[in-house]
Amino acid sequence: MNIRFGHLLLVLVTTLVVGCNTPPKRDPDYAPVRPMAPPPAPEGTGSIYQTGYSNFWFENIRARRVGDMLTVQLVEQTDATKKADTAVDKTNATSITNPTILGSTPSFDTPGAIPLASNKDNNLGMSLASTHAFDGAADSSQSNKLTGDITVTVIEVLSNGYMVVRGEKRIGINQGNEYIKLSGVVRPSDIDSTNTVQSTRLADPTIVYVGDGPVADSNVMGWLAKFFISAVMPF
Repeated sequence: MNIRFGHLLLVLVTTLVVGCNTPPKRDPDYAPVRPMAPPPAPEGTGSIYQTGYSNFWFENIRARRVGDMLTVQLVEQTDATKKADTAVDKTNATSITNPTILGSTPSFDTPGAIPLASNKDNNLGMSLASTHAFDGAADSSQSNKLTGDITVTVIEVLSNGYMVVRGEKRIGINQGNEYIKLSGVVRPSDIDSTNTVQSTRLADPTIVYVGDGPVADSNVMGWLAKFFISAVMPF
């Protein structure tokens, strides 16, 4: 029995150790696209050049075809501030005097708490008063900054010449992995001579920077703590 328990404990420890050093996972939604295959080579006609198999000696290195690579320089920086103040104060008072019916004002007695006692000279007059007050304030501030470079590939060339690009960078650091994912639409004129474009020039951009591992898990709030700060918590 002790030997089986020892084997089980060894397997559990090995699983935990291997789990702490898992390799980065590839996201198929950001996978690169291979270039289009050239057409079949035609039969030799004695000519030096063949259509579809020519190499340009003088051309720029800017991406322009499906499968070409493009370097995106991340220069993202956002600052947001929001402040709200709300104050509500409401006072309401209503009074109804004892009415006059056929020239007289009605009055009557009501039984009291003490036996054989009564509350005399009661009438139909009424009064109601209420006061409501609310005061609330909120202040929120957020700042984000992301810098670096990531090389992506062209997955589609649109009819107007614009290019749809996407890519992913995976970095394994100690016991965790870092992922930078990017996709968007690039205008060829925004690409500089080094085949680089800034991330602020991308249209419809999606930039994701996430991580996994013990460090990332330590920054995740537990489900019970999420419940106590959620909108369903009545207190």
